Amino acid sequence: MTTTGDPGPMAAYLRARRQLVKPASVGIPDTGNRRVAGLRREEVAFLAGVSSDYYVRLEQGRDRHPSEQVLVSIAGALQLDEEGTAYLLQLAASPSTRRPGHRRPETVGEGIRTLMNTWPLTPAYVHGTYMDVLAANPLAIALSPFNGPGHNSILAAFLEPELRALHADWKEMTARIVPYLRSVAGPDVADPRLVEIVGELSIRSERFRRLWARQDVKHKATGTSRLQHPQVGTLELHYEKLLIPGSRGQTLVTYHAQPGSDSEDRLRLLASLGNPAHGAADIDTNGRRRDGTARTDADRTT
Repeated sequence: MTTTGDPGPMAAYLRARRQLVKPASVGIPDTGNRRVAGLRREEVAFLAGVSSDYYVRLEQGRDRHPSEQVLVSIAGALQLDEEGTAYLLQLAASPSTRRPGHRRPETVGEGIRTLMNTWPLTPAYVHGTYMDVLAANPLAIALSPFNGPGHNSILAAFLEPELRALHADWKEMTARIVPYLRSVAGPDVADPRLVEIVGELSIRSERFRRLWARQDVKHKATGTSRLQHPQVGTLELHYEKLLIPGSRGQTLVTYHAQPGSDSEDRLRLLASLGNPAHGAADIDTNGRRRDGTARTDADRTT
C-alpha cells in the first residue's frame, strides 16, 4: 500500500526515466542553460500530447490511473522500449489486478530437479521471483557455491568478493542483473522480500544504488558469461533463463559451452573433480590430455 505523501512507484518511474532522456535525442537543442538532467516536465507533456499540468499530476502521484492511451504516448516521449512500456502499464494498473504480495514458500517440482540432475555438463539452477536460489545441480554448485539453495543471486553478485573475481565481465553482468530483477519482480515494489533485498543492497553497494535508480527494465533471457574459475580457468558459457510454467515466477537458469570448445573441456574437468567416474580427468586446464598427446575428436565428444 502507498503511504500518505508517497507519490507511488509510477511517479518515481516517470521521473527516473525522464531524467535519462537526452534532449538532443528528441530534437531539443542544448543551450547550456538547462538546470535539470534529461527532459523538463513540460517537454515530456508536449511530446506526449498532454497538458503540462496533467503530466505534473502524474509525476506527483496526484493522478495514478491514467488511460492506457495516455501512458503509451508518454512512453513514446520517454523513449521506452516494449518492456519499459509494459512495465509502466503494470505500475498504473489497479492494485486489485496485481498478483498477491504475500506468497507461500516456494518449492521446485521433482520433475525439474530430476531433469537438472540428468545434465552432467550443464550447470543449472532454479531461482524464485526475487532471485532466491531454490534448487541446483552439482555442476552449478561446482561452478560457484553461490548457485546453491539458500543463496540469493543478486545479493551475491554485488556483495560477495568471490563472485566478483569469478565474473571477468562483472560490470556487464551487474548491469544486466538489476534490470532483470525489476522485470521478474514486476510492479509490486512494496513486496516485503523485494524491499528487504533492495534495502540491503542500497546500503552496501553504491553501484547497485546507481543502477536501481535508473529503473531500467530488461528481461535478458539469453547471453554469454565470461568466467575465471579458480580450479579450471577461463570459461565462456552461454546462459538461458527459462520461465517454468505454472510455478508463480520460478526460472530455470542453464549454462552450456560451445560443443568442442576449450570451455566444454574445462566444464568436463570441473565435473570430474567432484565425480572422478565422469571420465574427463585426463583433460587439463589448457584443454590438453594429461599424457601430453593431442586431443582426438573422441575426446571432444565423450
